[in-house]
Amino acid sequence: MNNKTAVQEQLMAVNNSGRWIKRAFYSQHAAPYVFISPFVITFLLFQLYPIISSVIMSFQEIIPGETKFIGLKNYQDLNNEHFFKAIWNSLRYTFWSLVVLLPFPMLLAVFLNSTNMVAKNFFRSTLFMPALTSIIVGGAIFRLVFGTLETAPANVFLSLFGFESVKWTSSAGAGMFIMVALASWRWMGVNLIYFLSGLQSIPQELYEAAEMDGANRFTQFFRITLPLLKPVTVYVLTISIFGGFAMFTESFVFWNTQSPSDIGLTIVGYLYQQSFEFFNMGFGSAIGIAFLFIVLSINILQLLITGQFRKENE
Repeated sequence: MNNKTAVQEQLMAVNNSGRWIKRAFYSQHAAPYVFISPFVITFLLFQLYPIISSVIMSFQEIIPGETKFIGLKNYQDLNNEHFFKAIWNSLRYTFWSLVVLLPFPMLLAVFLNSTNMVAKNFFRSTLFMPALTSIIVGGAIFRLVFGTLETAPANVFLSLFGFESVKWTSSAGAGMFIMVALASWRWMGVNLIYFLSGLQSIPQELYEAAEMDGANRFTQFFRITLPLLKPVTVYVLTISIFGGFAMFTESFVFWNTQSPSDIGLTIVGYLYQQSFEFFNMGFGSAIGIAFLFIVLSINILQLLITGQFRKENE
């Protein structure tokens, strides 16, 4: 009898634990935590931990077999011409990429959202296709198109209008142009999709009412489309600023590490150079922390200017 009672108690314990696990998984209180746990774990492992490690490493001198704390020396070493050149190049590149990748995708989205537009799906897929292409492959194609020889496709095109050939990868001005061109080719379709989703969320009744009041297309665009696209525009602006400052591959595919007048030296490129070419991981970590604060400050500033921190009832 005692053995039978013990077995019954064990079975009851197993059943109770099974019911507890089932209640935990089906509980309305536990379900949100279960669903967000993958994000929390991923954030802790792949974002927060690397940031904390980088902050610690930025105060260290790391050489093979030895690590020692050196205080603020890595941050003091940021006061050099190469770092300021990298910041200036990143600012220029971000500015010109914003000039292209904000208004043009918006205008293309307006045309593709029009009821009179034909072959919409074809143009959408065509414009989005570069985003699916490897940047290395795209860079190789651009290196052929914007070659230094007179027979390069870009120089042949210029010669049709009487212009002289340009050594695209051998001058600073042309180098900035081809980097911005490569980024525009790659990200135009992505920003186009963002603006298209914003346009399709605008009620069509607003345009019909405005048309009945005598508003033309331009008035509708500036009085209805632009104001209601503000959240999407701010989002595209935010990710474009970060993407501009985080640019590295567009420069690397053209010059690797040596570019004319250091036009291809960006903050991320300088970080890569110091960390993986000169094996100065501590200084590279300091560059990364400085990069984080620069981008964070600029994005907070633009969010303040665009009024994203204002309360809805103000």
